[in-house]
Amino acid sequence: MRIVERDNPGYESLLRQIENRGDDDLARVEPAVRAIVDDVATRGDEALDALALRFDGAVPETFSYGPAECAAALERLRAANPALARVLADAAERIARFHEAQRETSFRYFDDAGVSLGWRVRPLGRVGVYAPGGKARYPSSVLMAAVPACVAGVPEVLLATPRPTDDLLAAAALAGVSRVFDMGGAQAIAAMAYGTARVPRVDKIVGPGNIYVACAKRLVFGRVAIDGIAGPSEILVVADDGASPAVVAADLLSQAEHDELAYPLLVTLSRAQAEAVAREVERQLAELPREAIARASVRDHGAAFVAGDLDEAARVTTRLAAEHLSLQVRDAEAFVHRVGAAGAIFIGDHTPEAAGDYLAGPSHVLPTGGAVRFSSPLGVYDFTVRSSLIRYTPEALRAHADAITTFARAEGLDAHARAVEARTERR
Repeated sequence: MRIVERDNPGYESLLRQIENRGDDDLARVEPAVRAIVDDVATRGDEALDALALRFDGAVPETFSYGPAECAAALERLRAANPALARVLADAAERIARFHEAQRETSFRYFDDAGVSLGWRVRPLGRVGVYAPGGKARYPSSVLMAAVPACVAGVPEVLLATPRPTDDLLAAAALAGVSRVFDMGGAQAIAAMAYGTARVPRVDKIVGPGNIYVACAKRLVFGRVAIDGIAGPSEILVVADDGASPAVVAADLLSQAEHDELAYPLLVTLSRAQAEAVAREVERQLAELPREAIARASVRDHGAAFVAGDLDEAARVTTRLAAEHLSLQVRDAEAFVHRVGAAGAIFIGDHTPEAAGDYLAGPSHVLPTGGAVRFSSPLGVYDFTVRSSLIRYTPEALRAHADAITTFARAEGLDAHARAVEARTERR
């Protein structure tokens, strides 16, 4: 882990480099991904089977799983691993409870001219959730993406994941998923975006994935909505000299073990604290089953900024705009208000990032690469759309007629004005 102090010439350059981590170029994989997307859009299920044979060596024996199959998987999990089944159920309940508070309501009111105005909120008709199946499988991500969609009232939630296991199917059952499809990669994104004979077209695709999945989501955006372009996971820990180096190191490694490209970042007030954390990181690395992955992450993307004081720590934190932000400082609640952009904020040294990953309640599907500057954690609001409602009475239109027609003719749009006059001049 590289340590840089505030007066070091490399401090600002490293800060800028990490600040711009979201600028990763997808051009390297785009030609291959575009070919896959175009193939699925053109040939549908035939392309899906050919791509499954090409990438996985076989066409799935069971391509889709309905509610009955998912419920059966949940019962098998309850028999084989009752503790995990209980945890999944508890997490689903907590995630639902949190997201129920995010529900929006429609409204209507009359303005001072007697015009009825309003806002209609409705759920999307069909949503696709993607869950990875490469280096690891994450039933937690199924819950964190599908439960908010179901709370929003989406009538049909589809899940795409390669080679689904009982824990993933059980999570789908608990989340309220309508159907699970055994497909992964860019071809899964294309199938949900364009639709095939076996896979219905969706309105929006959400969920994390590798660079091929991210590139495919970018290519189909506009035909369907997406939650964003997910990059490598990241955590930023802000730790003063009262924080435990062992706890800080453990939190950094909790993200480093995800992926060699993950960003474990630290802001401290002293070099002594940064060095103590670095020693703990090295000690704990040797104990991890995924040591090779975590070590590569720490080596290539780990950094510790020695800010010197809390003002500078807040400035650096806001500029880095991290997906996960852990505040292990005195009066962490007060420090929250000094921070600008952040995805999920974990307040105080008894709040591990892992709690947010699994059980706390808010969705762990978060913007990465600095995108928290302009976007939010996945929520109920991602699965609804809004319509403006406008109704004029004859009296209200007469009251606004001169203003509307004046505005329309000032913009050279005479037919707009005539559409008003055709109503107000009727007898």
